[in-house]
Amino acid sequence: MDLANFLIQLLNSVQYGLLLFMLAAGLTLIFGIMGVVNLAHGSFYMLGAYVAWSLSTLTGSFTLAILGGAVLSVLFGLALERLLFRHFYQRDHLDQVLLTFGLIYIFEEARSILWGDDVHGVKIPDLLSASIPLTDNLSYPVYRLFMSGVCVALAIGLYLLIAKTRLGMKIRAGAFNRDMTEALGVNIKLIHAIVFAIGVALATVAGMIASPISSVYPNMGSQVLIMCFVVVVIGGIGSVRGALISALLVGLVDTFGKVLLPQVAGMLVYMLMAAVLLWKPEGLFKQ
Repeated sequence: MDLANFLIQLLNSVQYGLLLFMLAAGLTLIFGIMGVVNLAHGSFYMLGAYVAWSLSTLTGSFTLAILGGAVLSVLFGLALERLLFRHFYQRDHLDQVLLTFGLIYIFEEARSILWGDDVHGVKIPDLLSASIPLTDNLSYPVYRLFMSGVCVALAIGLYLLIAKTRLGMKIRAGAFNRDMTEALGVNIKLIHAIVFAIGVALATVAGMIASPISSVYPNMGSQVLIMCFVVVVIGGIGSVRGALISALLVGLVDTFGKVLLPQVAGMLVYMLMAAVLLWKPEGLFKQ
């Protein structure tokens, strides 16, 4: 592998890892702070992709589709938490699994009714459709760099929100001791609603920005859900920092594994997870 090909694969692995982080960050927030096992998290990714396709077709602008879809995803997350998830915080994890597993089928059926079962493509905006030449024969798409930039910006924003704001302090306090936080006058139900909406929005935006390069097709959320759980387990349940480092590791192993060891590429990520769990059973970082 020459330097140009290595650079392309490195950029691909970072971009894939950052996209996984957006998904896994929402999943680890919901599970680590609220204690909810959300198997339907991949469905939010799928819905985001379909919303991006639908709104971009309707408005003719991918930018408006992302902005409008982000607002809709927050409202959808708030409504879903209020109507369903709020009643399952104190329930057994099996009840949560059954609820979210049922939601997968509901979302898939709703997707089939609203958008059909065809595969769709989302046009890359003209401003981002160019490629950066690396050699005479190789180039790298500007849109993939844009995806990485959006993911980095959201990661920084999430860090600042949790670590540097009063709301973030309440979120961390609620994760550490819910009863004590509530006794001090914090509206823990509102905090949980906000956390859930953030998690849904991160997954939905990930689906929207990924739609131009991955296409939009039925059941696309199930393919990323398993990888998200792998990232969360490796990074440590409830740790956003762990999710970021784990997602980048998984991106590197998966991308270079498919190039260098295609025969066993499907096993490498799970071998990485097994090795980490043997070394640190609670993951790389604790909450």
